[in-house]
Amino acid sequence: MAGGWPLRSAPSVTVPGVPATRRQLADASAELARRHRQFRAVVKSAGPADLRRGRPRREHFAELARMILYQQLAGRAAAAIHGRFVALFEDERPTPEAVLVLPVDSLRAVGLSGSKAASVRDLATKILDGEVLLDRIGRLSDDEIVRELTLVRGIGRWTAEMFLMFQLGRIDVWPVDDYGVRKGYALLFGHDELPTPKVLMELGEPFRPYRSVAAWYCWRAADTVVPDGK
Repeated sequence: MAGGWPLRSAPSVTVPGVPATRRQLADASAELARRHRQFRAVVKSAGPADLRRGRPRREHFAELARMILYQQLAGRAAAAIHGRFVALFEDERPTPEAVLVLPVDSLRAVGLSGSKAASVRDLATKILDGEVLLDRIGRLSDDEIVRELTLVRGIGRWTAEMFLMFQLGRIDVWPVDDYGVRKGYALLFGHDELPTPKVLMELGEPFRPYRSVAAWYCWRAADTVVPDGK
């Protein structure tokens, strides 16, 4: 048993491109604990992995803009800037069109740095120009989504992976550049040193097709705040 549920030998099937349901995440969590004893204690203590964690549903553009604003800032400071940013828009719903109508000075006035204002505007421009097609992004593979999003100034692989996991609910993402995932893996598997991203990529292979779930438990093991914001 793990967290009160049976360890299933045949977890419910996830469909590529479709967000994982709570049932599928619970099954994946139990399966991960069944396969790998190192996860059993953290699965039992943390319960089923939850890639949503009660986060409000946002449209894809609004979520990506939020992720850009949160980069390299402490939670409270980022939340304050994000709150002022969304207050600029009708019904607090930023859209690409509305962002580009605003003068850059308006974005700077609510706390965006010059680089973040440029990133949000670049995201809006690339969406309207058709370089980033958010209306069909959910139908793309994980690798295709990473390639498309990283065309945008200020969106790197890590941000794209967090979008995959927490906005799209993709269940097999393995963010090897994330410090918390590296630290959690080292703690769970008894490594004295943190694995490098290159090494961790190979170490994550046994966790397929549930690498997002494995990453979530690495964060829990490392007592790291899961980087999904609010």
